[in-house]
Amino acid sequence: MEDVAEEKGWSLAAWTVCAVLLPVLLTFWCSVRRSRRRNIPRTGKHGWQDTDLFGKPTYCSVCGQHILRGVYCRSCGLCADEACVRRANSRFPCKEIVLRAEGRGHHWVRGNVPLCSLCSVCGQQCGSQPKLCDYRCIWCQRTVHDDCMQSNLKIEDCDFGEFKNLIIPPSYLSAVTQLKKGKTTDYEKLASSMGKQWTPLIILANTRSGNNMGEALLSEFKGLLNPIQVFDLSNVSPFQALQLCTLLPDKSVKVLICGGDGTVGWVLDAVDEMKIKGLQSCVPQVAVLPLGTGNDLANTLGWGAGYAGDVLVEQILRNVMDADSIKLDRWKVQVTNKGYSLRKPKVLSMNNYFSVGPDALMALNFHTHREKTPSLFSSRIVNKAVYFFYGTKDCLVQECKDLNKKVELELDGERIDLPNLEGIVVLNIGYWGGGCRLWEGMGDEPYPLSRYDDGLLEVVGVYGSFHCAQIQVKLANPVRLGQAHTVRLILKSSKMPMQVDGEPWAQGPCTVTITHKTHALMLYHSGEQTDDDASSGSDHEKHEQSDEDM
Repeated sequence: MEDVAEEKGWSLAAWTVCAVLLPVLLTFWCSVRRSRRRNIPRTGKHGWQDTDLFGKPTYCSVCGQHILRGVYCRSCGLCADEACVRRANSRFPCKEIVLRAEGRGHHWVRGNVPLCSLCSVCGQQCGSQPKLCDYRCIWCQRTVHDDCMQSNLKIEDCDFGEFKNLIIPPSYLSAVTQLKKGKTTDYEKLASSMGKQWTPLIILANTRSGNNMGEALLSEFKGLLNPIQVFDLSNVSPFQALQLCTLLPDKSVKVLICGGDGTVGWVLDAVDEMKIKGLQSCVPQVAVLPLGTGNDLANTLGWGAGYAGDVLVEQILRNVMDADSIKLDRWKVQVTNKGYSLRKPKVLSMNNYFSVGPDALMALNFHTHREKTPSLFSSRIVNKAVYFFYGTKDCLVQECKDLNKKVELELDGERIDLPNLEGIVVLNIGYWGGGCRLWEGMGDEPYPLSRYDDGLLEVVGVYGSFHCAQIQVKLANPVRLGQAHTVRLILKSSKMPMQVDGEPWAQGPCTVTITHKTHALMLYHSGEQTDDDASSGSDHEKHEQSDEDM
């Protein structure tokens, strides 16, 4: 009996070891296979992306066989297995970003049409057969059955479909090239031929923001628009990408920023730099697809607290087309170090908020550790968990206590008596700290709503990290210190953590002066909202009503 029990024990142990080791060995084997995979040729114009996983049955555009491992083009959607990539490069052209003025026909790609797509001729479902079949135009996104593909469809002009007012047509870019050769730059006259509703869109995506969804979004946007309109900010700066605005008409360009609030500030600074250097006469209207951790500016403008892939890219483009144009105050934050008159003051731009105290300390600790190990901070949930850890730690340590003894605060030149605080926050927008409406607090006291376009800043104080947490769950109110057009804060001694729009640093004795800088043209999404966004939407309606009353 003991031998039988021992044998069963060994069998159970063997099965346990296999259950643990098998997934590890399988993962290792797949990694080795990927590392040994033959190099995908990059000589063609296709933007190949290699993958082992296709979300639906996919067939090679060259040989027609089912693909288990292969590549797809980020711009035109062409698919090929590993053995057929070179032939796909030579046989099939990709999206041409520049064409002759007369080259306005459809660009049909056979097979692998989107699921549930309907034939534009007979209205029946396309792509339902288990083989390479049916056609899709990579510009207007129309799908057609093999049997319904008529000769007149192949030669007729493409109208660019639902998003024609956002697309920069290849023929337009060709005409711009001809204008430059003729040494004339009347883009307004050229743009008038595109129609009054034409509002070309530029996509700027930060692939390092938040949940690292930027890569997939870039691919989908390139498939729906002209690839020349879509930029990866990890490869090109906003200033370089916005040079495209110089080829487009005034007062009609839109920009969609896919990233966090820091990315938005980076792009708005580039817009200001272009105006200063006289490189553009138009000011683009800016929309935001929130990919960061906090996304307070995006939330204030009705774009939500964070994009998780739950909204189709097509719907995002529709939201941009329907959005309302509004003005956003932008502020100059000047930090002058005490006792260093020869050193130039530090000058920053502010869209959201400035703070000194516990929330700036949490941001500084988070930033420091993310710089050391960036690979660990690719998830929005992980990022918020790290913020929570540092907030809890500060509740015990209280590194920013007795702030009222270390700083002086002036609002429009008037000295403010401070209670025993640990932090001061200067607000330009309604949201703070990843979705908290700080100025309103619990909403039990009649305070005027904060606005992002009135040239006023709201200034509040907090007693510490625990008080911040109470405010975020509406168990406490902030210490409302007042509203002002100009805010001055004098740090008299010791180093304190400071931040502007989530960019933190440790600051010694100094004077911080916040004054109005300019306005940015933003796009406000007033469509379907979550419960969290409803209050922001009501603020926008009240702002519009007050503007009408004035």
